[in-house]
Amino acid sequence: MTADDSIFLGASRKPDDTYQQPERLLLKYANRHGLVTGATGTGKTVTLQILAESFSNAGVPVFCADVKGDLSGIAMMGEAKDFLLKRAEAVKLDPYEFQEFPVIFWDLFGEKGHPIRATVSEMGPLLLSRLMNLSEAQEGVLNIAFRIADEEGLLLLDMKDLQALLVNIAERSSEIGSRYGNVSKQSVGAIQRNLLVLEQQGGQNFFGEPALRIADIMRTTRDGRGAINVLAADKLMMNPRLYATFLLWLLSELFEELPEVGDPDRPKLVFFFDEAHLLFDDAPKILVDRVEQVVRLIRSKGVGVYFVTQNPLDVPETVLSQLGNRVQHALRAYTPREQKAVKTAAETFRPNPEFDCFEAITQLGVGEALVSTLEAKGIPSIVQRTLIRPPASRLGPLSDAERAKIMNESPVSGQYDETIDRESAFEILQKRATDKVKAEEEAAQRETEQGAVEGRSRWTLPDFDDGASPSRTTTTRRTTKTTTRRTSNRQSVTEAAVKSVVRSVGSSLGRALVRGILGSIKKGL
Repeated sequence: MTADDSIFLGASRKPDDTYQQPERLLLKYANRHGLVTGATGTGKTVTLQILAESFSNAGVPVFCADVKGDLSGIAMMGEAKDFLLKRAEAVKLDPYEFQEFPVIFWDLFGEKGHPIRATVSEMGPLLLSRLMNLSEAQEGVLNIAFRIADEEGLLLLDMKDLQALLVNIAERSSEIGSRYGNVSKQSVGAIQRNLLVLEQQGGQNFFGEPALRIADIMRTTRDGRGAINVLAADKLMMNPRLYATFLLWLLSELFEELPEVGDPDRPKLVFFFDEAHLLFDDAPKILVDRVEQVVRLIRSKGVGVYFVTQNPLDVPETVLSQLGNRVQHALRAYTPREQKAVKTAAETFRPNPEFDCFEAITQLGVGEALVSTLEAKGIPSIVQRTLIRPPASRLGPLSDAERAKIMNESPVSGQYDETIDRESAFEILQKRATDKVKAEEEAAQRETEQGAVEGRSRWTLPDFDDGASPSRTTTTRRTTKTTTRRTSNRQSVTEAAVKSVVRSVGSSLGRALVRGILGSIKKGL
């Protein structure tokens, strides 16, 4: 099914309705990307399956999404069935041998595969804005949040980190706005609401650690076959924006992490993007430009990207022009849009004088396709009407027990199953808030204590000769004789006699008498 330098796709149909000439995809040009299109039920999934099998046998790891669950059967050996045997005979596939392939199952929700995660920082503000469908102003606030996180050393790992950071910048909006521009609480609130929606759709399962290591999807077995990474996407398709954003993130990570290798003899990895239209539906121009950039440049990293979709119009022209290897299954041409799609598909092929591409696309049977691959010097081959070869693995999904067994034997079993929650922005900002509250309470307590001391210092005691307090003096005036005696014991006899006389005198005669007495006492001294 594979030669040393090519992949056998099937056999081309001749005018006498026989299939003779083998159609092959040269491994040397497999990283020049490709396109698999066709209406529902025309055989796209089987084509994806035989491509994944062939790349694996050639030692090339594969990453693909299993949208309907049918692709999981690639992990089990195929079974001899009449229609498969007839197909093998028609395309002259001899010998036709059944195989099982090394498969690693992944699932963003951790249900039908190993959990697959990314951190918020790795996702970045552009893809997050796309994921949450933010406005331009809201995207600007999100960019500011990421800038603040970088400056202050705040790790953004999971959703609660980003939520805590948004609360923090809302509280500091005046300070931050003077440096980076307006940070309105309305925009922050809108982002928080979108984060809540994303969380309810399962986003909290995707963001966090341990994050996916690119090396784990680029494994090979001891016998030299490439691992086939199958992403369970049947549940993920309920949130198509998350699905598309995740795959675009993975492409971006591959682009950033892999070294330049030029044009290798075979790809380092082949990436199948099923339901590719979800990536481009309502996508802003900046995002389409990003996809185009990644597709154009990732070839030099040794990565081949193959878009799988129903209609070639689903892929923007700027991206479509980068796809050199093409497999076109049947399309319908009943509506004006369908007719335009057929015309677009027909015009992208190098024409074959033996048939009309437009008519052939509408007449292809199940399992048939128009195939054009890159030949020597990267020139597209003349399009051929081709019967796709049968797969070597099982057609149809695995049972739950079979899937569980393969997951237990997986080389990454146990590496991603448990979530790690280390100190990051949430914990740091929470500690800052706690320390701030504690400092404010201590400052308030010191102020209260200082105020009490100052209040006491404002009250002074009167200067009484007997050292008594005002209350004691008042009381002394109304005390019994016993109390008076206790008070006079603290005075000399002469002073007590003088004060007693002074208190009893109320007239000028008394005052004169006192002066006389005091004078006689003074002379006697």
